[in-house]
Amino acid sequence: MKLFFRQTGETGPAIVILHGLFGSSDNWLTNSKAIAAKGYRVFLLDQRNHGQSPRADDQDYQSMAADLREFLTDHSLDKPMLVGHSMGGKTVMQYAMSYPGTFEKLVVVDIAPKFYPIHHAEIIRGLKAINLLGIKGRNEADAVLQAYEPILAVRQFLLKNLYRNEQGVFDWRINIPVIERELHGIGEQLTNPVIVPTPTLFIRGSESPYITDEDLPEIKRFFPNSRVQTIQGAGHWVQAEKPVEFVDSLMTFINS
Repeated sequence: MKLFFRQTGETGPAIVILHGLFGSSDNWLTNSKAIAAKGYRVFLLDQRNHGQSPRADDQDYQSMAADLREFLTDHSLDKPMLVGHSMGGKTVMQYAMSYPGTFEKLVVVDIAPKFYPIHHAEIIRGLKAINLLGIKGRNEADAVLQAYEPILAVRQFLLKNLYRNEQGVFDWRINIPVIERELHGIGEQLTNPVIVPTPTLFIRGSESPYITDEDLPEIKRFFPNSRVQTIQGAGHWVQAEKPVEFVDSLMTFINS
């Protein structure tokens, strides 16, 4: 699959970044500018069924890893550094296990190589409750979504996917039917897991439940050349909540 992407920076080593569930390359634009300013080419990808990338019937990690491989091959990116947040983090972990030796370093943001129970079903119900033909703007959509998601920042993040299509009608930049059907698979463990010896950094937020201390032995088992860094005061969206600290942690690891 040919993924939509944005590039920041024209010279330097390549860093490829993958967003999480319900996200897109837009979410990483501010971070990418800070990273590119330090001498890197940053490629922000829209994963399948998200953003401006094509839609498909599958949303499993083998397919998403294959999409990433196709992108790196098409753009002649030899051994880039790979960064993934949440679902994107699992994608780059699956990629590392499926395509060893094709990347320089790995950065996984606030996700562990384990099974996560379905916990986005209420968000899906909220998105489906929004009548795209009846609303006049994001404020009306937000009023509907508020009954399903109480946190304003999360609603704002979700509603970035709302846009007017060429016919002037509101539509989603996420494939809600497929995502809803594949929610269980998105939380699944990785397929055919193998040990990845490549240098890997796991970044977690101190206020996030996604990587717990109990997960650390499993992380070390599959990624023996890894370390886990905790950014204080950050939740699951570490890069958005603590952007300076996140970029500093990323650059320190990449330059080490």
